[in-house]
Amino acid sequence: MRIVSLLPSATEIVCELGLGEQLVGVTHECDYPPWVAALPKVTRTLIPPNATSRQIDTLVRERLKTQRALYTLDRPILERLRPDLIVTQALCDVCAVAEAEVAAAARELPGRPLVVNLEPTSLSEVFESLQTVAEAANVVDYATQVIERLRQRVEMVRCRSAAITNRPRVVLLEWIDPPFSCGHWSPELVQLAGGIEGIGRAGQPSRTLRWQEVVDVNPEVLVMACCGFTTTRTLQDIPILAAYPGFAELACVQRGQVFVIDGNAYFSRPGPRLVDSLEILAHALHPDVHPLPPGCPAARRLSLRELFAGATVTVGR
Repeated sequence: MRIVSLLPSATEIVCELGLGEQLVGVTHECDYPPWVAALPKVTRTLIPPNATSRQIDTLVRERLKTQRALYTLDRPILERLRPDLIVTQALCDVCAVAEAEVAAAARELPGRPLVVNLEPTSLSEVFESLQTVAEAANVVDYATQVIERLRQRVEMVRCRSAAITNRPRVVLLEWIDPPFSCGHWSPELVQLAGGIEGIGRAGQPSRTLRWQEVVDVNPEVLVMACCGFTTTRTLQDIPILAAYPGFAELACVQRGQVFVIDGNAYFSRPGPRLVDSLEILAHALHPDVHPLPPGCPAARRLSLRELFAGATVTVGR
């Protein structure tokens, strides 16, 4: 079977299911496992490479008004690859190739490939996505083993968290300028990790926030896992975050509990590495309870100097 993936999480699912050798095309964003970067790219982006967070947000909102995605298919490459199976998504209206464009392309391709749409909004539905792809690719037995291993890791975190009595108030942000709450599976991950998400709601989309909402919650832990941003890229927006009114007085700043996690690799991708995301978050919230598994990077805890870039700020402990 010749498989084309139209989103990074699908690429990771395909590879996790042992189908990497059948993967013939990926998106311009697919970067894990690292070797997939050498595969033909079947998508292009309309986002300028040097766009600021505010500019990206504005562009996204403009595209939403016209129901047009920010990514488009490279039809000639897709035709040349002659896929038997295309794995895409219908969850995000902007940040992937539009469902209608994929369907139209599939109708015109030789052999009319099977199109599988993934639309998970919770951790359990992510596991169901693995099952869906496995059924389409006829690797159901192997998928059962893969999913069970992932579920066991989640259960280990859940069991350790069950004994935690001091659960901190957490706000996990998916964007800084403007601020966005977390959504879908992320509030569930916070709860499993031993925290209480103050704004995001499990199973619901992320949303634009008034900064005052964060101030009102006064989180004891603040986590930035910006959608599609690496840790390095997120750090560029920390001065914007620190300039919001009342930021220096937040409990998380006073306690030194402000973290940045690579949102591009984790949290944003509803695939196998959501379990890694859970383990990274759990270790950040309760390092004495949750060990960091080998191979998982620790969340980056920001110092006052990193937060305020040398500004004179008086904060307590």
